[in-house]
This record gives sequence, structure tokens and C-alpha cells, in this order.
Amino acid sequence: MTRTPSLFISHGSPMLAFEDGPARRFLTELAPRLRRPRAVLVVSAHYEEEHPTVTTGAAPGTIHDFYGFPPALHRLVYPAPGAPEIAKRVLEVLAARGYEVTGDAERGFDHGAWVPMILINPYADIPLIQLSISPHRDAAWHYALGEALRPLRDEDILIVGSGSITHNLRDLTRSDAEAAPSAWASEFTEWIYDKVATGALDDLLHYRERAPNAVHAHPTDEHFMPFFVALGASLSGESAERLHHSFTYGALGMDVYAFGEMS
Repeated sequence: MTRTPSLFISHGSPMLAFEDGPARRFLTELAPRLRRPRAVLVVSAHYEEEHPTVTTGAAPGTIHDFYGFPPALHRLVYPAPGAPEIAKRVLEVLAARGYEVTGDAERGFDHGAWVPMILINPYADIPLIQLSISPHRDAAWHYALGEALRPLRDEDILIVGSGSITHNLRDLTRSDAEAAPSAWASEFTEWIYDKVATGALDDLLHYRERAPNAVHAHPTDEHFMPFFVALGASLSGESAERLHHSFTYGALGMDVYAFGEMS
């Protein structure tokens, strides 16, 4: 049986699409390590709805959901096709687990989806759909959402949680993308790494109370919830690997995790 992994990707600043650095170079080299999927399902920190909502359009547009960046960034488009039939399947899988679900035929791809995907698959020739997170739900709820998505991995659908392993924009060294990481950021990311490596699920689900500097790493936690969806989509006993670890602007952790075999 061919089973795709689930991934968590830290998408960092929208300037990741242009600015050279370890994380950008890693993402541009990631595709050969992955089996080509039938479609990609991105769970982005920038898609928030009260109930799970799936993009169902055949040709979603590119959303430039940011400001203060160079005009060239606003001109980028990611013309990947949607996948209405696969979106319908996602809705069915979630509804079967008791979720109140909605389809959105009008919504395009936010930068949490298209910025990493434009690096991973610049050809934009793999269908892409998005699933929302819920801003009022905790890590355990998002982990259960990932559990509900597990069957899709056996249907050649790549599940990608796109957020950030740390996300405190007030603490960025904005003048220096290569600034050394803050101690609090390093301590938090290494705690997460240790708990993933040792399978300490209860600690991860209660990271808010147990992880060092958790409130500093995530003043609000929407950028970390996609991590738990990707983690929840993994199966007991599967491998869990940190594929990439770096920082940008001194505070944005750019870690990438894979749950399950890469190829």
C-alpha cells in the first residue's frame, strides 16, 4: 500500500518566496523526496472558520493576504487547479466523524498555502485544496481533526499543515533575516523536537502549560494548530522526523516535520 506522509511546514514570512535562506533552499529541494500525490490538502493558519471548511472550486485564485511587502510579491500567482471531487471526499470523511462541515467554492489559496507550494512545486500541476482551522479550538481538537483525515493518506492525498513552529512577530529582528535565534525560541523548538522524538503526545497536546516559553513562542496559537492536524493524521508507531530546523529574523522557527515514510 502506498501511503503518503503528513507534513508540517513552517511557512515564515511571505518573503520566503523570494529571500534566500536555509528554509527556502530546503523547500525547493523537498519534492524529489516525496512521492507525487494525487492532490495536496493544505491546512493553513491563515484559513480560520468556526467549522471545518474546504475549498471546493475548480480554479481557485491566489490571495495576497498581507501588506507592506514589495509589489513583486503581490504579483505572484499560484495557478494550481482545485479538486472538487477530492474536496467532496474530504467533506465526506469529516462528516462521517461527526463534524459540521462546509464547502467554499469561491475562496482562493492564502499565502500559508501558496508560498510553500510555489517552492515545493513551482509547476503548480498538482491539484490543491485547503481546509480551515478553528480559532476557538485547542490542540486536542485539531489533533482529532487530523485523526479524521487519516484515511486520505491511503488515497494518495498529501496532508500538509502550514503554520509556524514559533510565531511571535513582536520579537522579530526585522532588519536581519539571518539574526541568531533568541534563546526562548531555541528552547521551545527543542522541547517540541524532544517530545515528538519520544512520542510524548500528552505533553505536546498540553504544550501551552508544559513547554518552556510557550506563551512567548505563540502569543496566539493559530500558527501552531496546523502542526497538530499533521500530527493527528499520523498512525501509531509511524516514524516522525524533523526534516529541517532553522530560524529567520531571530524568532521565526522554520522547522519542517514529516509523519510517516517519505518514500
